Amino acid sequence: MKTELIELSPTRKEIKIEIDPAQIRSALDRVSAQYSKAANVPGFRPGHAPTSVVRARYKTEIRTEVLRELLPEAVTNAIHEHSLAALGEPNVELDNTAALEKLGEEPLTLKVGVEVLPEIKLETYKGLEVTRRKRPITDEDVEKMIDNVRDGYATLEPVEDRPSQLGDTVTVNALGNFVDEPEAEDIKVDDVEVVLGGPGVQKEFTDNLTGVNADDTRTFEVEYPADFTSPGLAGKKVKYTTNITSVRQRELPEIDDEWVKSLSEEFDSVETFKSKVREDLETRATAESDHNLRDGVIRKLLDAHQFEVPQSLIEQQTQTRLEGVVRQMMSRGIDPRSQQLDWERAREELKGQAEEDVRSSMLLDKIADTENIDVTDEEIEAEIESIASASRQTKEQVRAALTKNGGERSIAHRLRSRKALELLVENANITDAEWTEAKEPEEAPKDDQ
Repeated sequence: MKTELIELSPTRKEIKIEIDPAQIRSALDRVSAQYSKAANVPGFRPGHAPTSVVRARYKTEIRTEVLRELLPEAVTNAIHEHSLAALGEPNVELDNTAALEKLGEEPLTLKVGVEVLPEIKLETYKGLEVTRRKRPITDEDVEKMIDNVRDGYATLEPVEDRPSQLGDTVTVNALGNFVDEPEAEDIKVDDVEVVLGGPGVQKEFTDNLTGVNADDTRTFEVEYPADFTSPGLAGKKVKYTTNITSVRQRELPEIDDEWVKSLSEEFDSVETFKSKVREDLETRATAESDHNLRDGVIRKLLDAHQFEVPQSLIEQQTQTRLEGVVRQMMSRGIDPRSQQLDWERAREELKGQAEEDVRSSMLLDKIADTENIDVTDEEIEAEIESIASASRQTKEQVRAALTKNGGERSIAHRLRSRKALELLVENANITDAEWTEAKEPEEAPKDDQ
């Protein structure tokens, strides 16, 4: 067997293989003999038909078996001969299919496409210049957080001395008729709570239920937009007759010692509560700063190391990111299948991020190798315990999930990369600077369909 290695790119190699006729004939004789022993050919006793007759009768089957015997071994040996660590399955193409018609008379030539990891030459990775910024925590931030907590403890109290207004919750029993589809089944719902002016509330509801009192009746039409979240109402016009059963307003708890004591035993006064809120915000700001600092180090590392990344790894990471987007949508109660989204465009946009993910992972692996970074069994066990605690699962449940995703090796790889990144941060030249708010990204154009 002859082989020739062709360098197509740092991550793509092609091996030309030529299998000589003698090797093909040897396999052909071996397979033909096996068929001859078992073949039932009219006019001959079982197992006594001439080889030439068997080959003619079972030409396609014998040829398939010969190729099944020769090609995998030839490909494996060629990859091993050229010391290639193939990613995934190689792509095999027969060059001279005409030789199949005269099997064993001519050499078989094939091309084997192999994807490999590129050779990475590390440039400077210590002493990277990065800037650290930490969000300052103001009294206003503390008050906003306290307001958020109060909001979670708000109660709805009946309104009796005035009509409904924006922000009130109006409870109604409603009967709806489809204006353009009289034969359609009516909508009948009771005890529907409408927050006037609230997010997701159609303007017609807010307009027509403002200024009402309990026991009032209101009739009005609602035109639902074509992209309304409920498919049964999207693009439809509905005439509603509503009976108002109650009008309530939100009342927030007073910020006093009694209220904060009801939140937790660790609070004995408003001041201790405010101190804890500020402390929590400071902790979050530090975590955010550390996260941004690590991102900055990775960005500097990527800028200094530009190299080709295997397409198969990019595709895998793109799929992983896309699945993450879908999970986030589902966690927010959004059905990805019902959204008018251009998933192909989303995939293309995620590819750039996925490529950076793969490149940074490869760089951290290389740095870990260079710095002889290892992970101990104790560190893996501690990480599993941490995951179990954060996800409120048992360690056995975490291990079961890990088994489906590469087992403890995936944890070891994650920890090793984390250690490599920590080394980069520890050896970076860090400049502290004033906090600046990041610019909001421009809204992506919606799908035209």
